[in-house]
Amino acid sequence: MCRVVDLRQAVLAKNEGAAQALRDELTARGTTVVNLLSSPGSGKTALLERELLLARERGVAVAALTADLATENDALRLARSGVPVKQVLTDGLCHLEAAMLGRHLDGWLPEDTRLLFVENVGNLVCPASYDLGESLRVVLASVTEGEDKPLKYPTAFGLAQLVVVTKTDIARAVEFDEAAFRASVERVNPGVEIVMTSARGGEGLGLLLDRALAAGTGTGTAHTPVMARQQRETGHSHDPGHGHGDDHAHEHGHDHGQDHVHGPDHRHLHDHDHGYDHGRDRRPPHTQPAAQTR
Repeated sequence: MCRVVDLRQAVLAKNEGAAQALRDELTARGTTVVNLLSSPGSGKTALLERELLLARERGVAVAALTADLATENDALRLARSGVPVKQVLTDGLCHLEAAMLGRHLDGWLPEDTRLLFVENVGNLVCPASYDLGESLRVVLASVTEGEDKPLKYPTAFGLAQLVVVTKTDIARAVEFDEAAFRASVERVNPGVEIVMTSARGGEGLGLLLDRALAAGTGTGTAHTPVMARQQRETGHSHDPGHGHGDDHAHEHGHDHGQDHVHGPDHRHLHDHDHGYDHGRDRRPPHTQPAAQTR
């Protein structure tokens, strides 16, 4: 008797177990994880930098982990806030997974961290299906991306607990239709809060931090997306796939790239977790002083 096994669902089920274990561990030590998802170029790094600065001003113990396929550019920018920042280079992997995140946090995340912002890989497909043990999932979209973006990426927006619109300072110039965007979000995720922000102009700054702190303390009622409820009822997670057929489903069990830890002075500590030899040095050059990095 032949038995067909859905490898993608098996991978997601394993990830969900790791995510819940990580969530329990971090919650026990008082750390709230915020998972930030968006397309490349949405402006989430610029907004996060402003929110980290604000958190520091308020005396909130906060840290940030940012994931990219290559370069340390985002970590260098976030480190200017003066909070602990770690860069994870995924070496081609299009998303983070819970077990991978847990390994990168081990031995790095300060014990007193109240909020951990995870800037996921810029991608609205693969990351949408992977729970990272977060207490708050945020999807960001800039005014330049089109009002129908939520309809094109229903899983990413449908599982969000908060939707953040960025770059509102140029909304008029690009003829952004806020009402149409809100209608698109409502179709895939009824009732989710949408906040308007501008890292440059200052609109909505602090709202992301406020929502993150509320998620950690349990104040208010956290939004539960309809899609999330449906997944719990059916016992299946929606996997948009990676462009592979069923016989190409795979688990990314190996650890990619190197960890780059940044302090306020931007010194670099390289932690190689691959377990294999790339055959050449793939680390970005560090010859340029951090103060000159843009």
